[in-house]
Amino acid sequence: MKDIVRQIIVAVSAVAAVVGAFVGSGAAGGTPIQDAAGGALSADATPIAPAGPAFSIWSVIYIGLLAYAVWQLLPGQRADPRQRRLGYPIAASLLLNAAWILSIQFDALPLSVPVIVLLLAVLVWAFRITLATRPRTSVEAIVVDGTIGLYLGWVCVATAANIAAFLTDIGFRGFGMSVDVWAVLVIAVAGVVGVLLALDGKGRFAPTLSLCWGLAWLAIGRLTGDLVSIPAAVTAIVAIVAVLAVTVLWRLRYGRNLPGGPGLNSGVRLGSSS
Repeated sequence: MKDIVRQIIVAVSAVAAVVGAFVGSGAAGGTPIQDAAGGALSADATPIAPAGPAFSIWSVIYIGLLAYAVWQLLPGQRADPRQRRLGYPIAASLLLNAAWILSIQFDALPLSVPVIVLLLAVLVWAFRITLATRPRTSVEAIVVDGTIGLYLGWVCVATAANIAAFLTDIGFRGFGMSVDVWAVLVIAVAGVVGVLLALDGKGRFAPTLSLCWGLAWLAIGRLTGDLVSIPAAVTAIVAIVAVLAVTVLWRLRYGRNLPGGPGLNSGVRLGSSS
């Protein structure tokens, strides 16, 4: 019964997150995220904000989350120890995602910061579980590990953009340092986070792809948008190259033991190192 409850909670949380996303898009009468909270999260609000097309990655993430919500309802996943560990963290991330959208819709930008930081922490928790355990099939590797990785990588970028938007909104002036200097520092930190995810994940591509996607659109926004910052754009490009290089090198070193690698069905089970 506990397993059935977990499965239902995950499914309901996925529906809540998708409804929240629908409202946040403005399609259901809500204010589009980029226009809410006084435009604090628009593409040109801060030098850390990615250009608008970057947010299309949410479509891929939501498809993955819905696929996971349906897949984990299958009887074969009900008592799977891996899903028992992952179910509630993923459900928490879905509800926090919906809560973040609501905070922006109600112009509560200060509230959005702790919500997205907590979301990031929960996704790190889920990512660590995927590192400590093994998927049993290629489908699970894509639907579970791939989705969590994409989700985490993007939220890393979104957290930096959200905090920057909040600080700008309250009038933070950077202790006398220029906007460009702060942008370079924050983007460099995002790049370091990407490198650490690549090292910790032994070359998993999913978090790298979404994090670099966000950084790429950040660079494009600083080169072509209304808020031009060459230092920020160059730093983002350097960060992308560094994260990709480390990911590829670690993938070549550890790829045989990663989800989707040649060793996927080599008999390694729950609780073994990935």
